[in-house]
Amino acid sequence: MKWFVLLGLVALSECIVKIPLMRVKTMRKTLSEKNMLNNLLKEHTYRLYQISSPGSNATTHPLRNIKDMLYVGNITIGTPPQEFQVVFDTGSSELWVSSFFCSSPACSKHVRFRHLESSTFRPTKKTFRITYGSGSMKGFLAYDTVRIGDLVSTDQPFGLSLAEHGFEDAPFDGILGLSYPDISLTGGIPIFDNLKNQGAVSEPVFAFYLGKTKGSVVMFGGVDHRYYKGELNWVPLTQAGDWRVHMDRISMKRKVIACSGGCEALLDTGTSLIIGPRRLVKNIQKLIGATPQASEHYVSCFAVNILPSIIFTINGINYPVPARAYILKDSRGHCYTAFKENTVRSTETWILGDVFLRLYFSVYDQGNDRIGLAKAS
Repeated sequence: MKWFVLLGLVALSECIVKIPLMRVKTMRKTLSEKNMLNNLLKEHTYRLYQISSPGSNATTHPLRNIKDMLYVGNITIGTPPQEFQVVFDTGSSELWVSSFFCSSPACSKHVRFRHLESSTFRPTKKTFRITYGSGSMKGFLAYDTVRIGDLVSTDQPFGLSLAEHGFEDAPFDGILGLSYPDISLTGGIPIFDNLKNQGAVSEPVFAFYLGKTKGSVVMFGGVDHRYYKGELNWVPLTQAGDWRVHMDRISMKRKVIACSGGCEALLDTGTSLIIGPRRLVKNIQKLIGATPQASEHYVSCFAVNILPSIIFTINGINYPVPARAYILKDSRGHCYTAFKENTVRSTETWILGDVFLRLYFSVYDQGNDRIGLAKAS
């Protein structure tokens, strides 16, 4: 993959609980040519803006697809506004960016928040630590005005990094978590909850359209129906707290290959691939003829035309993921699979990342504790 998994969480103060939600290392490997990513970003500079969708309450904010491995969008923090490029992540609840207090090499490569230049900045003494799949950050909690386009969250809790490890080549300045307050490591109110509480959004709903090329967006306060086909299929959360639902099974050629007795699936925009238990993922790699090499499993690129779809059945509805979606190509032109083993032992849980979410428009309804899925337009 590249930037594989889990933007998600970990720990407060000195107590560190590892729930991997993003592995930064693989994008570095895929874009192994030095400066390739930086050159890419320089060649395709862009400016994000916000659009109110006609006939919809949704406020739409553009995202940028970085090599099919993650999606980033711009926000501003402070007064006057300072702009940052962040990952919009449904797998975590914290908002944090790099700061001038941070002396790590990773921070020097990113835009850093200049606290002395913001008249609305308010620091605290509360510190926290987050460990991701192959990176970590340590920071402290502060408050300031945060803007996502025209949406304004005043006195918003956010983290400022004091140290970062593993994010040296990350094409983002921070992470914006969109999960529930229940999994917040800092105890601060997540930005979407603050927007909701301050009346900035008309409905407690946000949604993602993750495109292959241009046109990716996150929308707040409603749903723009132009981004999906047919009807939304609503799935209740297994429990309010994170964006996790019950999944019936995973099958291929009418045979169940995983999740045979039902399992859980976490829909995570901060994860690049599809993550599952080691034993079951190994079985899927074997079924599709993938050969392990380093940290990836490779197949012939011609296999895209002959491999069957893998079907994820959720709430009685089949969501096929065809081979063209779960077979990816690296910078050398070699093809590898989008399935990755979860190193955390737990009950059977699958993480459906961008490989799945590029195919299916997803709606996160916090008011009714449910997720809506429909085929993306």
